[in-house]
This record gives sequence, structure tokens and C-alpha cells, in this order.
Amino acid sequence: MSSGQARTFDPKLFLSQTGLGRVILQYPKNKVIFAQGDPGDAVFYIQTGRAKLSVLSARGKEATIALLGEGDFMGEGCIASDQPLRAASATTVTHCVVLRIDKDAMLNVLHREHVFSDLFVAYIVGRYNQTQADLVDQLFNSAEKRLARILLLLARFGKEERSENVVPKISQETLAEMVGTTRARINFFMNRFRQLGLIDYNGGLEVHSSLLAIMLHE
Repeated sequence: MSSGQARTFDPKLFLSQTGLGRVILQYPKNKVIFAQGDPGDAVFYIQTGRAKLSVLSARGKEATIALLGEGDFMGEGCIASDQPLRAASATTVTHCVVLRIDKDAMLNVLHREHVFSDLFVAYIVGRYNQTQADLVDQLFNSAEKRLARILLLLARFGKEERSENVVPKISQETLAEMVGTTRARINFFMNRFRQLGLIDYNGGLEVHSSLLAIMLHE
């Protein structure tokens, strides 16, 4: 590249390989990546696999607040100066390959590379919008609709050019935490979805696009 050519920064390349302040880590299923109360010293980017974010109350009750997958960031709250400690725990749901980016390295690339900061801001806004939608869902929709929405999100319906997707194995206890109901109710709804042909169990939970009918039904 000649000295007259501008250097091109590729966010996908940055997030796919190791470098200064970046290391790729592999975690087996059910492994804690970081725990609530740990120092917030790095941002994590999921290259492959699924992980969940959970919080533990002062009384010891745990709740799953988000399920994340390929292309998602975790622990990004550490870049805010007012959050020195982790507000939630991140645990793998499947085997995960994760890029760990030191806080200083993350701040540096955000300040230096506008194309990366634009991508990151768009991601944060998208997560915020989903959190708002989750709140509305929790306040106004039935448990059955909330479960249908979570299954569609887990299958990443609409994010890939496929009408059917297989969801990595997830316990009914975790689904109950996310929906805000009991495991017995989750079991009832899952059986009903299967009987209606909205989901299948073929070596994994297969979510059909027809499950959208539950969301649209008043």
C-alpha cells in the first residue's frame, strides 16, 4: 500500500482475530465467562456459540435476562466509567469461541475508528430496542406469547434467509426465568406448540415460522 493510500479498517477482521489487547478464548458448555460483581475490565464478542446473561438478587434468586449468540457483545457496560463492576453474569449455553477485548483496547478502537464506533453504537441501540420490547412483552402479553417470542428470538428468525431454525438445547427452567412463569407452564405450552406443529424435536428444538401465528393472534 502506498503512503498516499488511506488505511482501511475492517471491523469484521478486527473482531475475528487476536491482536494488541485482544485474545480468542474457548469455553465449554455451562462455563462462567464472567460473574456478577467481577471487575469490568474487558468486553467480550461471541464468534460462535450461545451464552446467557443472568442476575442474582440479594436473596439469592437467579434470573436469566438475555440469551446471546454469534455477533453479540457481552460486558460492554464496562466502558462506562460509572460501572466498574459486572452487573450480571455471563455463562455459556453451548461451546463458545469468544474474543476478549481489554477495556483500554476497546476504548481506543472506538475513539480511533469511526466505522467501528458506528457499528458498535448501532448494536447498542439495537440491544436497547430489544430490551424495551422485552419490557412491553412482559407487561402486556400472555405467558404463551412471551414464550413464542423468546423461541423466535432464540432461533434468530428473520436474521437468516431460512424459515426454520434449530435452537441450541436450553432448559425449561431457563425459559421459565425469561418468560416469568413456572416450569410447569412452559412444559404445557411447549407440548401445545409441538402438537400444533409449530415446533419439533429433531436432535434439537426446531422452530417453525408458523409460530409467528401465536404472536399475531389476539
